[in-house]
Amino acid sequence: MTPKFWHTLILDEVFLHLKSQPNGLGKTEADLRLASYGPNELQAAHRISPWEILLEQFKNVLILILLGATAISLFLGHGVESIVIAVIVLFAVVLGFVQEYRAERAIEALRKMAAPTASVLRDGVEIKLPARELVPGDVILLHTGDRIPADARLLESVNMQVEEAALTGESVPVEKHIQALTDEDLSLGDRKNMIYAGTAVTYGRGRGIVVDTAMQTEFGKIAQMLQAVETGKTPLQQNLDRVGTVLARAAFVVVAIIVGLGLMRGQPFIEMLIFGIALAVAVVPEALPAVVTISLAIGVQKMVKRHALIRRLPAVETLGSTSVICSDKTGTLTKDEMTVRKIYSGGQMFKVSGAGYAPEGVFSINGGTPVPPTDALKQMLTAATLASDTQIFNGENDSGSYWDIKGDPTEGALVVAAAKAGLQKEALETESPRVHEIPFTSETKRMTTLHKTAEGVMAYAKGAPEMILDGCDFVLTENGVTDLDASGREQILNHAQEMASDALRVLAISSKSNATRETAESGMTFLGLAGMIDPPRMEAKEAIAICAEAGIRPVMITGDHPVTAQAVARELGLLRDGGRVMTGAELEELTDEQFHQEVESISVYARVSPAHKLRVVTAWQAHGHIAAMTGDGVNDAPALKKADIGIAMGITGTDVTKEAAAMTLTDDNFASIVAAVEEGRGVFGNIKKYLMYLLSSNIGEIGLMAGSALLGLPLPLTAVQILYVNLATDGLPALALSVDPPEKDLMKRKPRDPRSGIFTRPVVILMVLGGIWSTMVNLGLFTWALNSGRGLEEAMTMTFVSLVLIQFFKAYNFRSDRHSVLNKPFANKWLNLAVGWEMVLLVLIIYLPFLHEAFSVYALPWMDWLIVSGLAVTIVPVLEIAKWMERRGWFGVVD
Repeated sequence: MTPKFWHTLILDEVFLHLKSQPNGLGKTEADLRLASYGPNELQAAHRISPWEILLEQFKNVLILILLGATAISLFLGHGVESIVIAVIVLFAVVLGFVQEYRAERAIEALRKMAAPTASVLRDGVEIKLPARELVPGDVILLHTGDRIPADARLLESVNMQVEEAALTGESVPVEKHIQALTDEDLSLGDRKNMIYAGTAVTYGRGRGIVVDTAMQTEFGKIAQMLQAVETGKTPLQQNLDRVGTVLARAAFVVVAIIVGLGLMRGQPFIEMLIFGIALAVAVVPEALPAVVTISLAIGVQKMVKRHALIRRLPAVETLGSTSVICSDKTGTLTKDEMTVRKIYSGGQMFKVSGAGYAPEGVFSINGGTPVPPTDALKQMLTAATLASDTQIFNGENDSGSYWDIKGDPTEGALVVAAAKAGLQKEALETESPRVHEIPFTSETKRMTTLHKTAEGVMAYAKGAPEMILDGCDFVLTENGVTDLDASGREQILNHAQEMASDALRVLAISSKSNATRETAESGMTFLGLAGMIDPPRMEAKEAIAICAEAGIRPVMITGDHPVTAQAVARELGLLRDGGRVMTGAELEELTDEQFHQEVESISVYARVSPAHKLRVVTAWQAHGHIAAMTGDGVNDAPALKKADIGIAMGITGTDVTKEAAAMTLTDDNFASIVAAVEEGRGVFGNIKKYLMYLLSSNIGEIGLMAGSALLGLPLPLTAVQILYVNLATDGLPALALSVDPPEKDLMKRKPRDPRSGIFTRPVVILMVLGGIWSTMVNLGLFTWALNSGRGLEEAMTMTFVSLVLIQFFKAYNFRSDRHSVLNKPFANKWLNLAVGWEMVLLVLIIYLPFLHEAFSVYALPWMDWLIVSGLAVTIVPVLEIAKWMERRGWFGVVD
């Protein structure tokens, strides 16, 4: 049976379990194992056929309603309307199909990350073969730059360092060794005698014996989690499904009531059936998918300009209700660029400003007034730069110029710090060319270079403080070089410990004059300490502050060390008093019930695995939160897919992450999430405005028709008039509301409760009140007109015009469910144009003689226009008073 903890076994036990040997497998045995284990590649899950995905779209209630509306419109002879509805159906179906089809591609992206070839020992001979042919027991050879093709236990490690950020989230390459480890519960990042598929060798070389391939690797386990994670419907989709169901039932009830009452009064069956169907068409908001899609599409376009690329349209709305953002640290909250923050040199502690690889910053003593670099500081930075192989450069891309490095991030931080002091690496190397090098090893933990200078050969070293100090007999102070005694050593180590407690990675720098390769690392002069860290993004700090104001809880989830994670979180303002830091090991000890009780008190998770990230997101969702998850590594993909809104990094993110996510940040900037949330809130607000306006208008129409039938009055509108009112209100004015400018206080509000849906109590009250008032005004007008001696056609015309006008006034009122219509009433230019155009059409219908018969209207006198307009405008003060009461909490909590 395959051992679970390969990192705890000594090498002889590993060979025994795998039935292999240091010279590798024979070809015959390898072929047998390949037939048994299968190829070393990630297997795609069972995929639904494109036809099944397409048919699935027609199970949506709104799509079925729209298909019914198309048939009804065609039956009534309204060919143009039936074509329009059919186009909307087609658009909605194709959009849903494309979204679901693309969502299945995440596993394919994982497969592409596998190494294409591998160097393997077969019968003691090194050969190259496709990585898919690797089997457990194979011995693989690895060099700098190689992508690791399978999970393996190291047999040899020569200064080997592996970049595991894509799998563990660790921002610094991990130094590897071959010794067995005793703790079975070590996280992946701490299993330093193991290497994993999909990671890469950044330094040194090594040999390993394959222990797992294909879906049994850590990458394979992630793929299995991706296949198991189900993506739920967004709050908007759930709400619209409910709306569609309610409206479908309402349409059936309306038809039954109208037809029943008409038959009881002796009216012809066919006439009442057609009238009832026309009214049912008016009840169903056939433009709803179009308005929702347009709102989302416009939100997508705005987000692109703000560096957020949406893969799935409903994700725009989900952002608006996000209450928790679970964010990876490296490259998301931080710059993913090591930066020197503190330097101890010449007996003084300097702070260094600036972040990332841009050589911009100043030096200060303990954070005070900037000071020019001292001679001791320059000597130290010169030594650190010359003992480094990394170069910094200024590049250009679509976003403008940028600074980056070629080489190791740690060395890059030292070279950038020197540049801030005016020391350019190219100039230093020209003055002092390198003649010899003693490379870094895991035993010496230092790197030493020898340089030819005008004063002779100089040796410069950088490495772990304790190792550098062991080779030092002297120390550089502001007064010159002095002997290094025990007290001085202790003082230096205390400063190193102080830096480390601030989560800084500390390197010591030393030098020696008149050095040879044999004597270079003894009798050296200690020059100073450099403390560095992957610094937080300043924009992220501002974004986190905005999140707090908007009621959004940011949570850091990282594979990095707890001390580092805690320091970064505190600097960002993410970890405040009372906030907790939890490691993956501590999380592992909690039951689901215990974790459920504690999850809301934890702000930072460190040393976590992919399964832990998924568990954290799930726990927040169990509390009723809408959870977003940001990330860039493969290890983030399952959590991104499980989250309500997955957000991938566009620059550093893997293809797997981007395919699993609903949104990608094109600038990898956490601050862009805040902009996306604002757009999402605006989109949902506009959809809510549309629904309030539409359904309030429908309530008014249904109330008018039902009231007339119950009172025994003639029907106040013809079927054609009903359909026209429906077209006029569901058309351009509704679409104009979908592009309404966002309200100014969007980011001052708490996230809406997704369980409350669109129709909160205040929204329902406004909507119903508007419908009831419309019913009362129009029914009263119709009754008055009949009783005043006007003919039925005249009464119907006045009622028809009044109904249209009152709904136009509603369109302006429902631009906000809380703010007064008098606050910039005409800010939506598209609504102004839409209402203006519809008014022109209304006037043409009333005054063009050849349309009178078709619409059953007559030329309305100006006095009747004044009566009708005066009654219609009464909706404005009614809704204004209701909003005033709402703002004061009379209707309950404002959503």
